[in-house]
Amino acid sequence: MPYQPDLPRAHAHELALHANAWPFAEARALEKHLGGKLPEKGYVLFETGYGPSGLPHIGTFGEVMRTTMVRRAFELLTGMPTRLFAYSDDMDGLRKVPTNVPNQDMLRPHLGKPLTQIPDPFGTHESFGHHNNARLCAFLDSFGFEYEFKSATEEYKAGHLDKTLLKVLQHYDKVMEIMLPTLGEERRATYSPFLPVCSETGEVLQVPIVETKPDAGTIVYKRDDGQLVETEVTGGQVKLQWKADWGGRWDALDVDYEMSGKDLIDSVKLASRICRTLGGKPPLNLTYELFLDDQGQKISKSKGNGLSMEEWLRYATPESLALFMYQKPKTAKRLFFDVIPKTVDEYLAHLAAFDGQEEKDQINNPVWHIHGGKPPAPEAEGLSFNILLNLASVCGSDDKAVLWSFISRYRADATPENSPILDQLVGYAINYYEDFVKPHKSYRVPSEQERGALQDLKTKLEGMAGDASAEDIQTEVYEVGKAHGFENLRNWFKACYEVLLGQEQGPRMGSFIALYGVAETVTLIDKALAGGDLSA
Repeated sequence: MPYQPDLPRAHAHELALHANAWPFAEARALEKHLGGKLPEKGYVLFETGYGPSGLPHIGTFGEVMRTTMVRRAFELLTGMPTRLFAYSDDMDGLRKVPTNVPNQDMLRPHLGKPLTQIPDPFGTHESFGHHNNARLCAFLDSFGFEYEFKSATEEYKAGHLDKTLLKVLQHYDKVMEIMLPTLGEERRATYSPFLPVCSETGEVLQVPIVETKPDAGTIVYKRDDGQLVETEVTGGQVKLQWKADWGGRWDALDVDYEMSGKDLIDSVKLASRICRTLGGKPPLNLTYELFLDDQGQKISKSKGNGLSMEEWLRYATPESLALFMYQKPKTAKRLFFDVIPKTVDEYLAHLAAFDGQEEKDQINNPVWHIHGGKPPAPEAEGLSFNILLNLASVCGSDDKAVLWSFISRYRADATPENSPILDQLVGYAINYYEDFVKPHKSYRVPSEQERGALQDLKTKLEGMAGDASAEDIQTEVYEVGKAHGFENLRNWFKACYEVLLGQEQGPRMGSFIALYGVAETVTLIDKALAGGDLSA
């Protein structure tokens, strides 16, 4: 169902027409791609692809999230009905046994067979393909994505691709002319866009095609034992090779928009040529950059570098991950643990700003795109993730109730029950602190200059009310630094972090002291000046 804005269609179109956010730029390009007209099929089709030999991962989330953002922007721009297909290539033959599944010996006798014809090593579904498809749907459902699942096995067997398969047969030589120059000499000798499914073994065969019979709708292939076999190309008796399959799917389903990674640029070009050869129109494509690990290397599932979906969600909200995906999709970005706190706080800042913005600015706000135009009310005003991290650090507790005792004093109206998002953030902050901050904390003794400044700060704080505002406290911290000759005040704040918190970076001191407590901070400074163990 198209996104329904709470404003007149003409006004919505005008807003979308001039929005700067990249999903709207993509939406306008798609409208132009369609000639401003609704396709004959009656809807605009967005598609994402999934290889079910593995489990859904952070890249799966990113592609569906970004595609959904473009979809919602397009609906606001045009008012046209849309659909999103999550297409699983589950008819692919399994080429190797995955290392992250149980009962691997169960899979080895079935190598080469379609994933939907291989026993489920988890023992929960009728096949390995069905198991992974169910995991994909559960994964997408858990984030509230609106989509329709499509199985390649079902599409082939139901005959939905038959018309396209017959067109590939009719234009066999032209498809071969597109593909052969891209292959090595050995691969060229046996390549065919058709992969027959052996009626005896059930395997997806990569074998030479010795004859095509377009009028009969059949091909003749040569088995490894030399026997010639004639088979129809329809009804799931063959499947198409990867690039031909992609281009053929675009033709068969009349896909209008699909994005893909930078590593698939050449595949997109080839699939587009094949789609045109079949008489179809390739979809508009956005090429997104790949994620990098902390060393600047491309993230690889096989290497296990970078950050997994489960790891991000141990330390931060799905909405913060959605923001990470939203930001500059055409720019390579480091996807590692240290980006999490900054991304969470950026999300909170965007959310806090939304209600006070004009409509034209709201649709350029990332939270509009993350929440489909209807972001929730902010709960954590004045409390950044970074501050919660440092509260967890100075409290030295993994008990949410301990942190809430400070939060409730700072925000008397907030409770875990009426502020569930904030409560989640507290839990995430504890997890992040325990795993990444605590192991690396290192307190140091202050220099004479720093000691004098800290003593002065203590005196200033002792003269302040317990409910002093974060701004007033920040002003005092700032003035103490200036009064004690810190030419670069960043060195003064860095000293506060290293002496009081045991880390090189930290929060805005005024906000942190207001949350932790003026009296508690005085005690903390006393302990530091006395040479006490702040890590205890």
